Amino acid sequence: MRDAVVGSIGRGLLVFLGAERGDDGTTAEEAARKVAALRVFEDEGGKMNRALAEVGGAVLVVSQFTLAADLSRGRRPGFEKALPAAEARPLYEHFVKTLQLLGLTVETGAFGEMMEVELVNEGPATFLLEFKIQDSRFKIEADAPHSQS
Repeated sequence: MRDAVVGSIGRGLLVFLGAERGDDGTTAEEAARKVAALRVFEDEGGKMNRALAEVGGAVLVVSQFTLAADLSRGRRPGFEKALPAAEARPLYEHFVKTLQLLGLTVETGAFGEMMEVELVNEGPATFLLEFKIQDSRFKIEADAPHSQS
C-alpha cells in the first residue's frame, strides 16, 4: 500500500487492533464501545475529560496482528495466540461497523497489508486496552493523533 493513502483522519484516535484466539463478536462490540467512550481528549481545563464525539474526532483502525506476539521466550516473537487472518478479518470489520453504528466517523487501513502509518501524536498519549471476555483477549493500542495510513 505504499504511495497510496488508504485512510486518513484529522483529530481522533489511531487504533491498532489485534485479535487473539477466543475473540468473538461480543469482544469486538465491547472494545468498540470502550473506544467510543474513552475520555482521553482534553477539556478547557487541560484535563483528559472528553470522548471522541465531544471533540468531533474520528477513528483510523489499522489491523495489527503483532499485538498478539508472545515475547516471553527466546529472541523472536511467537504468534501462536494471534487469530488467523481469515478469522480476524470479520472481527476487525465488526469492530469498525460497531464504531460506525455508535455514530463515529471511521477510516481503515488495508487489512493484512504492509502499510506505512503516519501519525502526529498529541501528548504523547498512547493507551493499551485489553478485553478479557471468557478467556478472550482483544488488544487495541490507541493513540490520540492526526493520522493517515
